[in-house]
Amino acid sequence: MTVGPNWKRAALLGAFMLAAAGLAACGGGEGDAQARPAPAAEAPRAVRVARVETRPLEGGLSVSGVLVAREEAAVATEIAGYRIARVLADEGQYVQQGQTLAVLDPTLINADVSTQQAQVTRARASVAQAEAALQQSQVQAAQAAGEAARVAGLDGQGVLSQEAIDARRSAAASARAAVGSARAAVSAARADAAAARAQLSQIQTRRSRTSIAAPVAGRILERTARPGDIAGVGAPLFRIARGGLVELDAEVPEAQLARVRPGDVAQVSLPGGGTVTGNVRYIDPTIDPQTRLGRARIALPPREDLRLGGFATAALSGVGRPARVVPEAAVRFTAEGAAVYTVAADRRVRRIPVRTGERAGGMVELLDGPAEGVLVILGGSAFVLEGDQVRPQLVAAAAQPPAAAPTTAATGQGRPTQQQRGTTAAQASRAETRSPTRPDSQTGTAAATSAGAAR
Repeated sequence: MTVGPNWKRAALLGAFMLAAAGLAACGGGEGDAQARPAPAAEAPRAVRVARVETRPLEGGLSVSGVLVAREEAAVATEIAGYRIARVLADEGQYVQQGQTLAVLDPTLINADVSTQQAQVTRARASVAQAEAALQQSQVQAAQAAGEAARVAGLDGQGVLSQEAIDARRSAAASARAAVGSARAAVSAARADAAAARAQLSQIQTRRSRTSIAAPVAGRILERTARPGDIAGVGAPLFRIARGGLVELDAEVPEAQLARVRPGDVAQVSLPGGGTVTGNVRYIDPTIDPQTRLGRARIALPPREDLRLGGFATAALSGVGRPARVVPEAAVRFTAEGAAVYTVAADRRVRRIPVRTGERAGGMVELLDGPAEGVLVILGGSAFVLEGDQVRPQLVAAAAQPPAAAPTTAATGQGRPTQQQRGTTAAQASRAETRSPTRPDSQTGTAAATSAGAAR
C-alpha cells in the first residue's frame, strides 16, 4: 500500500505537536517550582521564665527525738533499815505535793522514841536533883558565911582561939566552893536534858519520815517501792514528772541548729498517730563531738497520750534564712543530674548543672548554679534544647505554686532528643520533597494519556 504525501505530512505535524506539548508541560513544572514561595523561618518558641532570687527561705525543719520529762523528781526515803509497810500510789497516777506515797513500818522507831522519852525524863530528874543540891549548898554557904562573920575582928583578943576563928572562915570558903560546884552540876544536868530532848526530837522526826510524801505535784513515772522491801538511803522509790510536763528531746544537725530559735512553733507527731503543737523551750549550747548533733527541747502541753521514752518527730515552722532560690518548676532532673535551663542575652538556651538544697513554698535552694538575676526557664524547658532561640516571658517567681518534678524527668522521656528532632526534620524534608513532584507526575501521566489518545 502506497502512502500518500498528505498522510505523511499529517503524521509529522502530530508528532511535532506532541513533542511541543511535552516540552511545555516540563517547562511549566519547573516554572511552578520556581514560582512557589520558600517556607517561612520558624518563629522562636515563647517560654515562661523567672529570675534567680535571694530571699528568705521560709521552710520547715524536720527533727526527731525521744519524749522526756521536763523535770524529774526522785523520791527516796531519808531513813534506812525500815520495812515498807504500804504503797499508796502507782505509776501513771497524778499526785499532789505532800501526798503520801508509801509508809514504812514504824514499830522499831516507835520503840526508839519510847526509850528516848525515858531518857528525857531521867535527864529532867537529874536537873531537879542538881538544882536541889545547889539550893542546899547555898544554904550551907550562907550559914558558913554567918559563922565566919561573927568571928570577924576577934583575932588576938582571946575570946576564941585562933584555930576556931580560922575553922569558921575555912568552912565559909568551902561552902562557897560547894555552891559553885552545885551550879556547875545544875548546868550539866540541864545540858543533858537538852541533849535528850534533841535526840527525842530527832527520833520523832525520823518517825515522821516513815510517811514518804511527794515533794512536787506531778505524774508518777516509775515506782520501785514494794511492800515488804527494806528501804535504803539513796535508792529512789518513785520518779515523778514535775507538773506532768513532757518535752521532746530533739536531735538537730549541727548545720541546722543555728536556724532554731526559742519560741519556734513545732508540730510534733506522736507514736500513736496524733499530733500536738509545741514550742522550742531550750537549745543545748553543746554539740556531740561524735554525732555532730545538737539538742533542742520542745515543750508540749500536758496530755494523757504522751508516753516518756516514745519516739516522736517534729516539724519546725518559721525557720527561715536567706538563700538563692528558683521556682521548683525550673529544675529538671535527668540521668545527668539536676540542671536549669537559662536564657542568655542573645535569647539562646543554656543548660547549667545545679546542686539543690532545701525546698519551701514552691521554691528550691540553689547551692551551686547560676547567679542571682539570671533568667531560668520554667516548666517549658522539657521542649527546648541547649542552643535553641526562645522568646522569654517573665513570670513573678513568688506567684509560682509548688510544682512536682515531671515524671519523665528521671527517664529523659517527654521531650524530643537530638536524634528524634533529626528524624522528624528528615521526615518533614522528604514529605516536602515528595509533595511538589506529585502534581508533575500526574501532569506527565495526563500528557501521556493525551498523546495516546491523539495517537
